[in-house]
Amino acid sequence: MAWTIEFERKAAKQLRKLDTSTVRQIRDYLRSRVAEQANPRAFGKALKGARLGDYWRYRVGDHRIICEIQDEKLVVLVLKVGHRRRIYD
Repeated sequence: MAWTIEFERKAAKQLRKLDTSTVRQIRDYLRSRVAEQANPRAFGKALKGARLGDYWRYRVGDHRIICEIQDEKLVVLVLKVGHRRRIYD
């Protein structure tokens, strides 16, 4: 059961601003680890709090990927991509 990775417009723009090696690492991680798993929650961590409680975080080096997992569509929707210091602002 393969999952589809989709990027929100804002996340795609954030990804384009990163250097090419980081973009390659993030895309490889999403394709090989997250999309190929039966449960994409196996590699991520659930975020906590009233504002971020429904989202999941994936760590790739110093960068974080904030996602919403849509079980009914088998879609992992990437909402934000950025450095760990600035991603939760």
